[in-house]
Amino acid sequence: MTENQNPLQAISRSERRQQVRSQLQILLEQGNLQDAKALLVPVQPVDIAEAIEGLPEAMQAIAFRLLPKNEAIEVYEYLDSSVQESLIDKFKRQEFCDIVDQMSPDDRARLLDELPAKVVRLLVEQLSPEERAATAQLLGYEADTAGRLMTPEYISLTENLTVSETLERIRSLANASEIIYYLYVTDGARHLSGIVSLRDLVTSQPEQTLGEIMTRDVVYVHTDTAQGEVARLIQRYDFLAVPVVDREERLVGIVTVDDVIDILERETTKDIYALGGGVQSEGDNYFQTNLFAVARKRVVWLFVLLLTNTVTGTIIRSQEDVLQQVVTLAAFIPLLTGTGGNVGAQSSTVVIRGLNTDEIRDLGVVQIVFREALAGFLLGAILGTVATLWAYLLQGNFFVAFSVGVSLVAIAILASVAGSALPFLFRSFGFDPALMSAPFITTAVDVLGVLIYFYIARMVLGL
Repeated sequence: MTENQNPLQAISRSERRQQVRSQLQILLEQGNLQDAKALLVPVQPVDIAEAIEGLPEAMQAIAFRLLPKNEAIEVYEYLDSSVQESLIDKFKRQEFCDIVDQMSPDDRARLLDELPAKVVRLLVEQLSPEERAATAQLLGYEADTAGRLMTPEYISLTENLTVSETLERIRSLANASEIIYYLYVTDGARHLSGIVSLRDLVTSQPEQTLGEIMTRDVVYVHTDTAQGEVARLIQRYDFLAVPVVDREERLVGIVTVDDVIDILERETTKDIYALGGGVQSEGDNYFQTNLFAVARKRVVWLFVLLLTNTVTGTIIRSQEDVLQQVVTLAAFIPLLTGTGGNVGAQSSTVVIRGLNTDEIRDLGVVQIVFREALAGFLLGAILGTVATLWAYLLQGNFFVAFSVGVSLVAIAILASVAGSALPFLFRSFGFDPALMSAPFITTAVDVLGVLIYFYIARMVLGL
């Protein structure tokens, strides 16, 4: 390390963020505000936001006040909504309104969505007329749509402008737009007629008009398009932004890729929690949620599973005559139901993922279920062979071992069919496939798997 090298540059980025957070807290505890402010100078806004979120609540406002106003606005947009709301209570009203007024409209709309109505009304009243109009426009659209997600800060031009004139306009409008990589061409009625990329612009002749170089086949979304669909569209075409039009096909805003990444992260998190059997965070950080709220959300499905799994116990009790004659049959029940549950979870996971990404949009339900049934058969054949040998080695009865192996094949097929079919079924009823599939697959495989096992055992053993 050289004498003048910043020690933070010699470590990894994750270690650097952790070090910034710990050093910032130490300096604030010592009351050394000058060094704390100097520490944050070379740090990226998103990393500053993470450092502030890791501080005790009493220190968060102090750290935030150390930032220059322009940087504070950007850092505030990266903060978690709970931290943003906490800072409101610690700021003077006008100081906070100045920050909110200079936020991008889409980030401001998301912030106001999280705040109490009374606070929102006070904040909106103190916004500048232009920002108040932009915010009211976004809040007027339904939640989880492109209209609510978009920003009205874009560059719109007419097709008769030359390349040189356009470059001059960009220089004057760049600070007022969230993204300048795409320029949108509209007619007198603001109808979207074309798009020009910055690359096209700088490689064209100065005297050419936008009408000559623009792309007229524009991919766009409407204000009522679901945010998930917008995310998939940007992901599919590798866009940096996509234009948003209203019902009259007039350009009203754009959705940028950074907003889409947030949407994809939220959707992925939601599905992962749902696949856990009713574990939901409702947008909050799960590990920062009150434990009583966590228990309340998780216990509902656990009660459902507890009650439905009593059916499995009832079935086992009804087969006492079989178990009394061949006691070793009971030893393999956990193996069969556990394996079936795992196979079903695998099938449901790939199907739910395919539904969310549209990978299986062109495939029929029957084709998907049949494919998974074949996969279940292959898995069952492999696992069943191994289980048969293992069961025979454990207890020495070939007929019991054969019953276990055949049952495992049947249960694997059942689990694959249930895991692939239930997401389609629940989606047709308007339920979230990820939330509903996991507990129902577990129950179906447990109940039907035990029935299949004892039925096959009776046939094979002649009981």
